[in-house]
Amino acid sequence: MRRSAPTVLLAVLLGLLVGSYVVYTRTVVRVLRQDEARLGQMYGRVFRALSDTSSDAGNAALLDLSRHIARLGVPVIITDANGRPAAAENLPFDAPLTDPRVSAYARELDLENAPVAEPGVGQIHYGDSRLVQGLRFVPVIQSVLLVLVLGAGVYVLRMRGRTDRERVWTGMARESAHQLGTPLSSLTGWVQLLADRIDDPSAAAAIKHMEGDLLRLERVANRFERIGRPPRRDTVDLCELALGVTRYFQARVPTLANRVTVASACEKDPLVVQGDPVLLEWALEALAKNAIDALAGRGGRLDISAERVDPGRVRIRVSDDGPGVPRELRRRVFEAGFSTKESGWGIGLSLARRIIEENHRGRLVLVPTDRGATFDVILQG
Repeated sequence: MRRSAPTVLLAVLLGLLVGSYVVYTRTVVRVLRQDEARLGQMYGRVFRALSDTSSDAGNAALLDLSRHIARLGVPVIITDANGRPAAAENLPFDAPLTDPRVSAYARELDLENAPVAEPGVGQIHYGDSRLVQGLRFVPVIQSVLLVLVLGAGVYVLRMRGRTDRERVWTGMARESAHQLGTPLSSLTGWVQLLADRIDDPSAAAAIKHMEGDLLRLERVANRFERIGRPPRRDTVDLCELALGVTRYFQARVPTLANRVTVASACEKDPLVVQGDPVLLEWALEALAKNAIDALAGRGGRLDISAERVDPGRVRIRVSDDGPGVPRELRRRVFEAGFSTKESGWGIGLSLARRIIEENHRGRLVLVPTDRGATFDVILQG
């Protein structure tokens, strides 16, 4: 749905742009037709007055013409030689000619159009009809809409390119998982065969570790195979998840020089959410791995805790006492490809956020701290 939003926005903007052209064009045509009809009536009245031989025909025709001109909607004020209003039509307010607002409005009309001097009459101050006023603003509005459409189009093209790249990576991940399946199955069989035929305790211990590593490889292959598929909605105990990740890293962090301590804490009551256990474990491991990399070469402590923050939300917190994230880089830590490590790929945190926010409708945030780095995973549960 998030990926289709730019396309929907572009369609809406295009609809507004085309609709505005159609509606306003029809309005302009309708008003021009009405004006043409009035002009035709005016010509007919003039022709009738010319053919009428009565003494009052000319005056009647002029009065009739003035009424038709008033219907055109053009504001007009006629002032005499002393600048006093002598006649007015289509004013935006009702007031006598002696009202100061009439003279003030005449000056406003002069800003729109230069007054016309008529000998024996005075000056004619006129403004723009509603049609002309609308024509002045419509190009601006349509230009803004056009810019928005172009911007949305560029954004959609960029998102389309990103989607194509994600499809390629998804295909490669699934193909890698498929290719790993055959040798993993074969290695599992060979390890089981060795375990049945070797009685040496040291060799048996080595085989046990090999079985653990094979199981780990199978889980990694399973993760790759799940990329791009709808996430599962299984019951996941976050306490067990945090404890499992803690145990995994406890067996693999330095314990002598530059010792790294990995610890976990959880409430007594189970913290259960609906989600994909494979993907959630992957996201949590990515956060823990990022913290351990920050502690490499200096030692420190990594804490993984799970707790309920309110009746509808649970939180997993991954925190370390390492160098932390510089303030100027906090906004970029979740960008794909961004890494502060020379050999880093910048995928771990981006992948973790995508799993948490897009697949599980949760939140992954970097909590401001004075020391180290703290990441909070907030899920509905």
